[in-house]
Amino acid sequence: MRGLYPILLFFFFVCYVRAKKTRWCVVSDPEQKKCAELAKALVAVLPAAAVASFARLSCIQASSTTDCIDRIRGNRADIVSLDAGELYSAVKQFGLVTIAKEIYRDGGCVLSVAVVRNNSLDIRSLQGLRSCHSGVRWTAGWNLPLGFLLSRNYLSWSKEQPLSQDVSTFFNASCAPGASAMAPPLCTLCQGLKSYVRQKNYHCETSHSEPFYNSQGALRCLRSGAGDVAFLDHLALESIKENDEFRLLCTNGTQAPLSHYRTCNLGRGPGGGMVTRFNFRKVARKFLVTAQMLFGHRGRERQRFQLFNSLTFGENDLLFRDVTDKLAVLPDGIDISQVLGLDYVALLKGLGHEGSSLEDSVVRWCCISHAEQKKCEQWALSIKSDPLVCVSALSMRECVEKIKRDEVDAVSLDATHSFIAGKCGLAPVVTEYYGTKCVPAEGSTHLETDVLPSLVGVAVAKRTSRNVFIGNLGGRRSCHSHMYSPAGWLLPYTHSLSLEHNSSSPCDPNEVYNQVFWKGCLPGSEGNLCKVCMGGTGEAASKRCAENHNERYYGNMGALRCLIGDPSGKSYGDVAFLEQHNLQANILSLSSAGWAKGWTSSDFELLCGNGRRASLSEWERCNLGVVPPNTVVTRPVLTARVYDFLMKSQETLAANPNTEFKLFESQQYGESDLLFKDATQCFVHTSHMGYRSILGEQFYTHAETVFNCTHSDILDFCNQDVCSIF
Repeated sequence: MRGLYPILLFFFFVCYVRAKKTRWCVVSDPEQKKCAELAKALVAVLPAAAVASFARLSCIQASSTTDCIDRIRGNRADIVSLDAGELYSAVKQFGLVTIAKEIYRDGGCVLSVAVVRNNSLDIRSLQGLRSCHSGVRWTAGWNLPLGFLLSRNYLSWSKEQPLSQDVSTFFNASCAPGASAMAPPLCTLCQGLKSYVRQKNYHCETSHSEPFYNSQGALRCLRSGAGDVAFLDHLALESIKENDEFRLLCTNGTQAPLSHYRTCNLGRGPGGGMVTRFNFRKVARKFLVTAQMLFGHRGRERQRFQLFNSLTFGENDLLFRDVTDKLAVLPDGIDISQVLGLDYVALLKGLGHEGSSLEDSVVRWCCISHAEQKKCEQWALSIKSDPLVCVSALSMRECVEKIKRDEVDAVSLDATHSFIAGKCGLAPVVTEYYGTKCVPAEGSTHLETDVLPSLVGVAVAKRTSRNVFIGNLGGRRSCHSHMYSPAGWLLPYTHSLSLEHNSSSPCDPNEVYNQVFWKGCLPGSEGNLCKVCMGGTGEAASKRCAENHNERYYGNMGALRCLIGDPSGKSYGDVAFLEQHNLQANILSLSSAGWAKGWTSSDFELLCGNGRRASLSEWERCNLGVVPPNTVVTRPVLTARVYDFLMKSQETLAANPNTEFKLFESQQYGESDLLFKDATQCFVHTSHMGYRSILGEQFYTHAETVFNCTHSDILDFCNQDVCSIF
């Protein structure tokens, strides 16, 4: 028995060493050679104990990155480097974990570019051309360009079949490595060796043995004349010497030199990373940290081996991208959306990377109050277009967050919140049109116009409060429609509200209102600016100062209620900041509803910026400034779908004028401006426009100035940049 002990100890040691061996999955002979050289370098520079415990490297050759994922799942390999699009599938569909991300000189992201040689091509007319893609479902070669084409409706996707099927008919011929199983026509341009033996078949595979694989391969495809356009990442442009021969396609239909990739690209997404099995993650991390410490750009043994250089092995981007500056090793418990970013994860879901689901056939609309929920449900019952689901949120700000998180799809936002949505990467779909008539252009059923009628913000006081005027509001009680509203929050502070409030006052509107007013109701605020608010009752019960219609002093109707005071005569303000468009209708509504019985339009007056007062009918000369129209926003990949839904909905309701439900009326729900402004006549298509054009240069610049000096939680949330946080 005593003699058996050393033998058992020996076998335990052998098994321990074997268990700690790191098996890297490679996808070509050149990658196998680089991996083998790395293994030799580790043995040469590390103590035997370190090699035995975690740094004993072996190289497992597979036919493709998909094969590598299968091998890692089956415990026949341990680590592989993947493009972010493949990485997402490896984590979400196959249960692997991300252990590190590649960080490039510009950060952890890549830009998708469309490269051509023909000076006459533009991004709007790619149908029928031959396309070269770095890889199917790859970030720069597939996901970002297709997301862009779908958002502009240049590419149609029926949703009745996988996106790859529609892409294969959109282009005349393609090479999209990795597409052979899902859409063989996307492989017609590929050059890899064909074989019935899987391990020897490299045609259209995600392997360096396919000449047109990855961004460098997509360039080869274009350079050889096989394709007309190549979709790849900007990092590959460094390898192009003949700069004058190639051009970039820009989103506005123009072309640009390759050096203009920062402004002429199809979108930004995360770079590549490494995955492993959950139970191997600690060993894998330790291995990567050590390899980088030794052989990275600042490694102490970089003269012996260079981790991020493949030049001597006859191919590019072996094991890692050659342009990698460093690896960011990720901690435990980090979610895939933190690794890849909310926008990118939402894009992948929108492109069907998780398969089809019920969500693909519905539009989820964001509702911020009990009254909006009721109106939305009536809307859903009144239309015959795609199904509508009504999802509740606490505020417009939360709607923006929910859209970004892919929890809802669309909402109509006021101008200030539209500005925020733009900063958060959401896209405009349509803008509310407040003109007198909605006359479509000849040959079209939908309204297209460059002129977007605006509204105005006004300050209102009771006629009997003769000593209340702009310039004399210090110490008074204020009523504001809601936080960030153009008329209730952004415009008033630009005027001299009191003797103490002048040009040297803070540029943060919240600070100004706290300094000027004794107390008030600014729903969504806190402290003294909530003390006049009332909260909600019954089905709409809410805490005081909620940023939605459940707060009875929220919105244009709410600010008017606040000015009048509650039916008991308590809790009121001296001045109300709101929009003019439905002011008189709201006065009549409150009077008939019993809230303000006996009150008429003649009981109120406007406060002009010059310190004078005027009747409500003189709003064109006595106002606080222009309020741009509301805009419906969504994630970029859904713009065409949401637009089609709104057009079908609008047409269905227009064809049935006798229906009880009216999309642009809210009085029957006891509020105003539910889901859309009541002043809306129809929708204008604006998904091709930028927010600066929709909101107007003056308003956009003003909003930008204000948010540069005003803290905003929603902008903090949106500004979490996955490209720079690691």
